[in-house]
Amino acid sequence: MRYSSPKPCPIANICGGCIYSAIPYELELEKKEDEVIRKIGRYGYVFPIIGTKKEHYRDKVQAVFGKNRKGEIISGLYCRSSHHIVSVKNCQLEFEEASAILRTIRKMSKSLSISPYDEDLKKGMLRHVLLRKGHNSNEIMVILIFGTPAVNKAKELANAIKEAHKEVNTILFQVNGEETSMVLSDGQMKVLYGKGYIKDTISSLSFTILPSSFYQINSTGTETLYKVALKMAGLSGRERVIDAYSGTGTIALLAAREAREVLSIEINPDAIKSGKKSAEENGIENVIFIEGDASEKLKEMAKNKEKADVVFLDPPRRGSDERFLSSVMKLSPESIVYISCGLDSLERDLRYMTKERKYYVQAIQPVDMFPRTEHVETVVLLSKQ
Repeated sequence: MRYSSPKPCPIANICGGCIYSAIPYELELEKKEDEVIRKIGRYGYVFPIIGTKKEHYRDKVQAVFGKNRKGEIISGLYCRSSHHIVSVKNCQLEFEEASAILRTIRKMSKSLSISPYDEDLKKGMLRHVLLRKGHNSNEIMVILIFGTPAVNKAKELANAIKEAHKEVNTILFQVNGEETSMVLSDGQMKVLYGKGYIKDTISSLSFTILPSSFYQINSTGTETLYKVALKMAGLSGRERVIDAYSGTGTIALLAAREAREVLSIEINPDAIKSGKKSAEENGIENVIFIEGDASEKLKEMAKNKEKADVVFLDPPRRGSDERFLSSVMKLSPESIVYISCGLDSLERDLRYMTKERKYYVQAIQPVDMFPRTEHVETVVLLSKQ
């Protein structure tokens, strides 16, 4: 079989993000499908992997700022397993406007005497920039994260961005001087321009995206992913559905159009706020938003002998834990739709849910949400025995 030759990334070996940038995409898909079969294929049939847009698909971009050996302001990301900043000027994965916006920020930071934050010395200003884009709405959010509370300098930088990039809809500012690898802190977010949020659409529904709320980074792949998940759920309009780890409520709101009632559980208050706003704007009234830890809430529901027909799980890469999964199974849903971005944690959780033959795996569908990287998203349908 002949494959089309890719355009290699010149810094792939340094950055470590695009481990598959030098091979044809068709071959990458084969490798990822084989990995899914190898790790979880013994639980059920693995359908052929579904590919997605392989360039400029990342609608969320995080850039760390620093200086190179010449003292020039650079932006990029930390090299894998180190705290060394890899300078990134153009990334094949990030949405197309991102490189130009970051280039403006580097240039104007120098003009405005806004120095990068030095984590060791606890001096300087600009630490990170977070960019988010609504793929279908084309709305763009810029978040300036400073290590020190230099809000006036942030305002000057925001004005420069606003003048140079009319496509930017909102700009926010936050201070994060903590010793942490987290880009955003728990501190207050100040709106410097615009409404402080952007919007996007998935399957004709409108969603509000706040700065810290979870929203899939590959919007084109998200529609495919959620269509797979909803098809597996087989909703008929009579079901009571739980969306655990709900994020901004995307799955919950999409499922609400095909279910009797949906409980959306999420620990992030910003995400809950986004979900409620989106439900109101879309005229959806059969979703109940519950703020809190999914494990605790489901344990409480199981104790009260509540039931659910379908449970959607979309946990972080580390997966769930036995306490949570035990609570899910005590609710005794007919179907569990598990969306995972980590094969190792998925295998562990499938082993637990199937070990006493309470549930069996009916279908496994990989979706390549993160082309050129080592990661693959997998949707698994578990049915009650």
